[in-house]
Amino acid sequence: MEHELVGLAGPGGRWRPVAAGPFALLAVALALLPIRPVWLWAALIGAVAAIPWLLGAVPEARRRRPRPYWRLSAAGLEQIGPDGLNAVSYERSRIDALAITTGDGVLTVFHRFGRTAVGGMTTMGLEPLAVFVTARRLGIPMHVLDGEASDLLDPALDEALSVPGLDDDVPGGGTLPRDHAAERRLLDQEAALMAAAHEPSVRAAGRSVRGTGDEQRLDTPEPLPSRRRVVLLGTLTALLGVVMIVRIAVDGTSAFGARLAAGCWTLAAIGGVLAARRRLLRAARVHWTITAERLLVRARPGRRREAQDLRAGDVAAVVVGPGLRLDPVSGEPRRADLAALAFGHRLELLARLPAYGLDGFQLAHALDDHGYRVITPGARAPRRPQYGLEGLPEVFSQVPGGRLVVADGGLGWADAAGDVVLKMPEDRIGGIELLTIGGHAWVRLYDTDGDEFFAAPLSALRISRTDLRDAARRAGLPVNDAEYDAYLSAAFHSAVSTLAVPEEESAGPAPASLPAQSAARDGGSGGAAQAELLDEHDVTFTVPAPPDPATAPGALLDATRRSRVGTYGMSVLLCEAVALLGAVWLGPELGGFDRTASWSAPAGLLIGLVGYWLYDRNRPQLRVSSAGLAVVTRRGRVEWNLGRDRVGGVGIDEAAERMPRLVVWSPSGRVLRQVAFPPDLDALRRACERYGLPWGPPDADRPAPPPPEL
Repeated sequence: MEHELVGLAGPGGRWRPVAAGPFALLAVALALLPIRPVWLWAALIGAVAAIPWLLGAVPEARRRRPRPYWRLSAAGLEQIGPDGLNAVSYERSRIDALAITTGDGVLTVFHRFGRTAVGGMTTMGLEPLAVFVTARRLGIPMHVLDGEASDLLDPALDEALSVPGLDDDVPGGGTLPRDHAAERRLLDQEAALMAAAHEPSVRAAGRSVRGTGDEQRLDTPEPLPSRRRVVLLGTLTALLGVVMIVRIAVDGTSAFGARLAAGCWTLAAIGGVLAARRRLLRAARVHWTITAERLLVRARPGRRREAQDLRAGDVAAVVVGPGLRLDPVSGEPRRADLAALAFGHRLELLARLPAYGLDGFQLAHALDDHGYRVITPGARAPRRPQYGLEGLPEVFSQVPGGRLVVADGGLGWADAAGDVVLKMPEDRIGGIELLTIGGHAWVRLYDTDGDEFFAAPLSALRISRTDLRDAARRAGLPVNDAEYDAYLSAAFHSAVSTLAVPEEESAGPAPASLPAQSAARDGGSGGAAQAELLDEHDVTFTVPAPPDPATAPGALLDATRRSRVGTYGMSVLLCEAVALLGAVWLGPELGGFDRTASWSAPAGLLIGLVGYWLYDRNRPQLRVSSAGLAVVTRRGRVEWNLGRDRVGGVGIDEAAERMPRLVVWSPSGRVLRQVAFPPDLDALRRACERYGLPWGPPDADRPAPPPPEL
């Protein structure tokens, strides 16, 4: 069909172990039984452990039976089963509208008799942009709603939403208002696709101008550990398990401790092989070959038949952004941080090109350099911390026209006539901090103990940042404006950098030359001679080198006490577990389990305590300063440091396939470093704001202006 969208689905069959878990438990159970003779006992363990792999190698089991997938076409929305028949069908004539809920990403069908939640977009293997464009080409109204499908299907909300369809506007007080921003983003991408589809001659001319002989390759980095090491480790684990079971069989299996050790070795061997296989599947690399004539993408090295080959003339545009990928273990669709959708000139989806592990910046620019039209999602909303107006005294609202002033060596609140009605003496003020929050200038006040007792935007206090800073410094109050100082320092260094001599002429700090112009004021031949002399010997001054982030004065943040105690306990428990397993495996060789455990358990406890103490006494700490970030151990060793110009944001990375982690972003949005230990987030946020480091992911689509009112 001309307008048809097929959901992402994995291949029908491949070689995989069948029921590996149940057979592994059966092999462990056989190892615990006193079977005679011993060779039969060992043979049964090996045969049961090999059955899952033999069943997976049977041709009938490896038959490539297609997986179920979803399809949106002129016939409607259908789920095609493995046998090629419709398992679920929503006919086109019965569909009034389709809707995607942003809360849970569920596709909902609006029909004559109500609403039906079909399923999650990720589970169905469909992308919102592809569904949006295909549905509109088929004449199906498409909407994006803010909320969840469970709320949308609630009968109590019928008054807020019109039935049938979503043609009427949702009332402003409705429970599920339409997500205008997401729908506008999809409409913008659709408009860009239509523009790309109707200008093929322009793109072809661009390809001819850029040339046809250049070829660019983009590959994901080599996984750590490498695939060869993973294979070697899995093979060694299996061989070690086989050797130990054979040795136990030769020594005799009359004692229960020997059979228990054999069961542990069996479980370790099977688990090691399965873990190595899973690691190999997840370590698949993506290879892109980009030329002006075609796109060649391979997700598995060495398999040319699985490569996706697209001619440049068939591709109208490539959408680069978050998408879907097939899970390498289960074969089910999963979310991916980066994927590419290739659309044709009829706005049909030509191919889904895997791009996980690649750099989105390099991929988009490589495609654009070779003449392809690249479309990316719109600018995301900046994720900034939320602050309230706690601590504002009631007198602020009671005094009309009031404003914050610096008077009599302290701070005060003056009315419209200029009379101070509320005064805060100097002895109560321990510090005044000026910072930027959400693009607005704020002030924080600290008492003499260093505790914050007031925070408010300067716009609510009716005073500018410059006036407050200058007036407070003239009055002798402690004022800290790290962003202003960092901005002036950066401006100074950028100004004097043009006056520096070449690097080869100076091995130390760069001297900047400033010709003396005062000699021109003197008259006569003496003044001219002095001017010539000064021109030959310029006056020089030394520009100090920028401070080192590892040694610059700032805040030193340590891991929280809770995380340290938890890590301490986990290390002790891990050593105790290793000691008990060693007693089980080596007990028959050392006089029995009880005798071995009597000394291995205390030894494991001692090793865990001493080992973590040795690590903890030199644990890393995070130093935050106006010069940048650095991780320094307690003994002074610098693990890594980043200058202020390289830091675009500090905060929590909420990745889809990883646990939340504390990372440092570059100004372009790329993750530069990961902080392995979890410091106090509130203290880290305060330190970043105090020393002028941005908190949260950077807004790559927006410029970084100077602080407000500078």
